[in-house]
Amino acid sequence: MPTIFTIGYEQATQAALVDTLRDAGAKLLADIRYLPLSRRPGFSKSSLKAAVEEAGIAYRHLRDLGTPAEGRAAARRGDHAELARIYSGQLELPQALAQMAELRALALEIPTCLLCYERRAKECHRSLLIGALLSDFEVVDLEPDVLV
Repeated sequence: MPTIFTIGYEQATQAALVDTLRDAGAKLLADIRYLPLSRRPGFSKSSLKAAVEEAGIAYRHLRDLGTPAEGRAAARRGDHAELARIYSGQLELPQALAQMAELRALALEIPTCLLCYERRAKECHRSLLIGALLSDFEVVDLEPDVLV
């Protein structure tokens, strides 16, 4: 059974996230944020990409597997049912279907980790994407050390 890792950077430093990925054996970080920007230092696309690549981990941003604005708003409200409804519509778009096929092919070839903000995957669209695309994979939710 293939394995898919997931990780959220909430409450983590960039160094802790990279260490966790390296320790788990991840070889590809699949950034599934719709907007790969962050007010948290080190987690916007360019900085994060440079850090993981320096650690020998490839980086790929899959924008169309991210959550659109209304889905992110539902997640912030804790409305998981609404997030799931909105996200399932996102996954039906042609661009998302193409990126889902790409992600699945990559994950079957190399150890891949899905990245988003939320620390707990069950509160994030990562779990919804896995249910829709990677339900036959073993799921390992990674949790980097938190800021102290």
